[in-house]
Amino acid sequence: MSTIPSTDLLDAWQFGLADGRIVPYLGPGVLADVTSLADGRAIPATSGQLILAMNGGRPMAPKLMYEFPRAAMNVELKRGRNAVTRFLDSTYGATRWTRAALHAWLATLRPPYVIDINRDTQLLDSYAGTPHLLILGCARLGGTDYRFKLYVSDGGRYRVISPAEADTALPVLFKPMGAPLPEPSYIASDADYVDYITELMGGFAVPSFVKVRRRGRRYLLLGMRLDRDTERMVLADLIHDAAVEPAGWALIAEPNAKERRFCQRIGIEIVEVDALSLLAEAVPG
Repeated sequence: MSTIPSTDLLDAWQFGLADGRIVPYLGPGVLADVTSLADGRAIPATSGQLILAMNGGRPMAPKLMYEFPRAAMNVELKRGRNAVTRFLDSTYGATRWTRAALHAWLATLRPPYVIDINRDTQLLDSYAGTPHLLILGCARLGGTDYRFKLYVSDGGRYRVISPAEADTALPVLFKPMGAPLPEPSYIASDADYVDYITELMGGFAVPSFVKVRRRGRRYLLLGMRLDRDTERMVLADLIHDAAVEPAGWALIAEPNAKERRFCQRIGIEIVEVDALSLLAEAVPG
């Protein structure tokens, strides 16, 4: 375990991100500096922030505060699934936010494959004007074998395509927990996660061309905490077929024992620094 990445390692990460050998895996911490353009409030990104925002700023019962999917399930049972969708649409689709510094940095590198478990649209903004593929996770849908929606952008508009139509040379933006654009699709409640993770383990939540692209890749986990089972199960399946020794790196300033054990098991090296500190090293001044 190291605390500050060496210059050589930092350079290797940046080159690897740019050429696709290293895949950025973005968690809530990459949005830590994002605020509303209207009133300056922080964007709800972490589990606790999302729960408070969904409940009008008020804490929910302690057992519901443990994790956003549990709280979202409670809201879904009481007010319907559309209530959760409306909240996420309003939060990430209708509100205007400042630009995340980490997204601005990654946009200069233009990684050819990115995984982003947040539900905001900043990653999509980074590739606006550039043709790319977009994968949004979905759950509990009938009439399909897939648990994803696949779109292609010509640099302006998105249109739905089948995996067989995908130009696999294009950059791939994978948002497994969904987004409000180009049309809302979210993994949010416990029921969503149960369905999604089950199909992810069965191979139906990842397009076949991504399964080919991800072989032997390493991952740089930015803004991720790994002390919740749902996020760890999603991660473990999405990085299947990763390189070994190491499979990648996780930037966690103060990792706990559970995170250390998990990362050791899947071959991820912990670097004890947060993602914004990495940015300060990557872009001095």
